[in-house]
Amino acid sequence: MSNRHLDQVVPFLPAIEASDPSSSHAGTTPGSFARRPAILRGRAGAATFSSPDTPGMPAPSEKTAWDFMPADWSVKPGFETDYEHHAAWITPEGFVPSTQLEFARVGIITPQMQRVADRETHLTPEQVRDEVAAGRMVIPANKNHLRHRLDPMCIGRASRTKINANMGASPISSGTSEEVEKLLWAERWGADTVMDLSTGGDLDACRAAIIENSSVPIGTVPIYSMIIGRRIEDLNAEIILTSLRHQAEQGVDYFTIHAGVLHEHLPLVKDRLIGIVSRGGSLLAKWMIHHGQQNPMYTLWEDICDVMREFDVTFSVGDGLRPGGLADATDLAQLSELSTLGELTERAWRKGVQVMIEGPGHVPLDQIEFNMKLQRRLCHGAPFYVLGPLVTDMFPGYDHITSCIGATNAAWHGASMLCYVTPKEHLGLPKKDDVKQGCVAYKIAAHAADIALGIPGTRDQDDELTRARAALNWKRHFELSFDPDIARAYHDEDLDVDTDFCAMCGHDWCSVRISKEIQEFASGKSAEFQWNTAKVSEALTEEQQEILQKRGVLSPQEIHRLASKTRKTMGADHGKAACHSDVAPPEKAQLIQFVELDASVSTQA
Repeated sequence: MSNRHLDQVVPFLPAIEASDPSSSHAGTTPGSFARRPAILRGRAGAATFSSPDTPGMPAPSEKTAWDFMPADWSVKPGFETDYEHHAAWITPEGFVPSTQLEFARVGIITPQMQRVADRETHLTPEQVRDEVAAGRMVIPANKNHLRHRLDPMCIGRASRTKINANMGASPISSGTSEEVEKLLWAERWGADTVMDLSTGGDLDACRAAIIENSSVPIGTVPIYSMIIGRRIEDLNAEIILTSLRHQAEQGVDYFTIHAGVLHEHLPLVKDRLIGIVSRGGSLLAKWMIHHGQQNPMYTLWEDICDVMREFDVTFSVGDGLRPGGLADATDLAQLSELSTLGELTERAWRKGVQVMIEGPGHVPLDQIEFNMKLQRRLCHGAPFYVLGPLVTDMFPGYDHITSCIGATNAAWHGASMLCYVTPKEHLGLPKKDDVKQGCVAYKIAAHAADIALGIPGTRDQDDELTRARAALNWKRHFELSFDPDIARAYHDEDLDVDTDFCAMCGHDWCSVRISKEIQEFASGKSAEFQWNTAKVSEALTEEQQEILQKRGVLSPQEIHRLASKTRKTMGADHGKAACHSDVAPPEKAQLIQFVELDASVSTQA
């Protein structure tokens, strides 16, 4: 047999440098096209798991957190060229480490680092410590949250890609009990962290309940609480620091602080199609314009660091000038702020505080790699936490799909954590099923990127499911799937018999069955997946039946019922719709909210 055709294609295959994502080296794929991983001490590990750079992309920074040490630490004589190690440094007399970054700098493997290594099976505790010390990994674990149910995890390019779920009560929807239920639901569907973005109801009680019930790190945007009962113009240093200390004492694991929006950046957004879409960014822009002064979060940065260091709260440095539409992506306002975030990273590292950076939400597909790799350079490899990004703006109701396309690319090119987007994005507050849809979409994005990056072991479950699928072993097929209920329900909707074909092809046309029968093929012959007798599957569970009942489009009557917003359904009669706006008292704010509503209801009636 001639190998002429094989000879024509093999020279074009790239050199395979990455780790094999399959522990068993299963199948016939040549392997991951990612770069060779470098999980090493100091700057040598800058590549970790990464995509090859398209020509013209910014190179990684030549600096790490080791280059931004506290002024009162000194390098031991003889270590001037090898200072990226705990043995090289002399700490001030009486120094006691407080944060995971400081413990790593002095060479201590904390219980939290050990737990991370247990969960990230391809990493050793020493590698976790060294990645934290280099600033490329964070372990968000507030000392007070550790007293509850927190199970320590990490965010960084040496580890698997993580996902975050946003939730929180709003002035017109939901409350504490519903948000705790959504928290537990998000954990059930794979959220690695959760952000409480409540802007209505009892924010303090809601935050406390979420922290107490959460096994994952909790993040907040503290400025929301800072303006409860007051105008943004009244914000001052005392309010900022007192609010931060209170939330740190409650156990919040990471804060989004929009300190990179500077007064000089504001002229750069005046011609944007959609202006500033970050709530924190817009509030601080209004403060700066009113006072004619610099962003107070920027000027108070070292004082904020002192509060966060005390409780080991991690920075999630906010992108207040992120683009809110493709028309504003990668503009000078966004990039100028990103440069400032790099400066703030350096200042936080000098104070011993862990840092990750937040990234853009709407970016065309062609610009994602540049955004990821510019951050890698400007912020010296600090973990990047991005919202989506959405790669198109014209699909409201489906933005969990438009954004997870961008999220997969972002994780492949450099993001360490992906903030989910639900079908309700841009439209309203996510409900329980929206949370599930967002989490599942983003688990797909994160997992796809991890396989592509060649992170060891990430493809193992995929390979096992492929073996079950090749053997037409439906029971194992469903057990190995991420959502067994929906997989079983969809199968049994058409054919409630587990046999050697499915309803799509039928018996005679089933290519998998035919491949399995070809003696020369290995396909479908794994001994542990063999089964011989077709059987009627068990009756669908109530949850599986509900999945089928809800599938498809809602009736016009159901859409109308869900969309009809009256005083009663909004809870306005008992004060639920009160919000912290510039309008006081709350009753007047409610009146303004419902003027248009009353007219709409009257028209429908």
